[in-house]
Amino acid sequence: MNVTDPTAVVSSMGDIVFKVLLSIATILIAVLIGKVISIRLRRSFKEKINKKHLDIIIKIVQYSFIIFVLLIFVLPILGVQPSSLLVSGSIAGLVIGFASQSIVSNLISRLFLMIERPIKVGDNVNISGVMGTVEDISIISTIIRNYDRLYIRMPNETVFTNTITNYVANVARRFEYVVGIRYSDDADMAIGIIKELIEAHPFALKSPVPQAFVDNLGDNSVNIIVRIWSPSTEWYGVKMELLWVIKKTLEENGIEIAFSQRTMWFANEIKKESD
Repeated sequence: MNVTDPTAVVSSMGDIVFKVLLSIATILIAVLIGKVISIRLRRSFKEKINKKHLDIIIKIVQYSFIIFVLLIFVLPILGVQPSSLLVSGSIAGLVIGFASQSIVSNLISRLFLMIERPIKVGDNVNISGVMGTVEDISIISTIIRNYDRLYIRMPNETVFTNTITNYVANVARRFEYVVGIRYSDDADMAIGIIKELIEAHPFALKSPVPQAFVDNLGDNSVNIIVRIWSPSTEWYGVKMELLWVIKKTLEENGIEIAFSQRTMWFANEIKKESD
């Protein structure tokens, strides 16, 4: 007949209670540290990322930290070895890992985009040949509305690894015309008219200084280069408007835009002239 030692039972019960209390204390400390991490992340990135997306990222980081503490510290205290769980879940982990590889890559790319900030919502951009306005930057993808008002979804990995042209990153943007006038027209007068039109336009910037000068003498025209700076948000409208105004005003002053011409000489006419 086996007789259980009361002292051993009490000691065993005390050991179990101690392990449970230690596990609870460890979990509480992990939750507290996770909360501190979330507060730090929110303060650091509240101006850099949409609030909805930031909340999701903070929760992922916070819960990942708590799970890490459970696996590494709490389970061993309770006598469960994490290695046994890892072995049993290794096959499922591989399957999930391969399936989520693209998602993880896009998530990491989103974090780098958040840190580097090459684009933001509302910017006019050209990314991998896709031109338009950035409508949304989510955790996995970026939405661009092109100039046909079609919405295009691009994975964040594609956005981050391709060349990005941001047309409104600077407050001012330059555009350029080549205005070809006839050789019989007064180039100095044409340049003066163009400069007056630029000076009068409200969205043509005075600094950087606009330019208008004869660039080369072409086969059919005297080519005048016109370079103008305008606010990035008004760039396209100013470019279209000024080009038409310059053409009309030059013609009103007797200066015509040159077009291609060819003079042809026929052999019989040359013979008659020689006779």
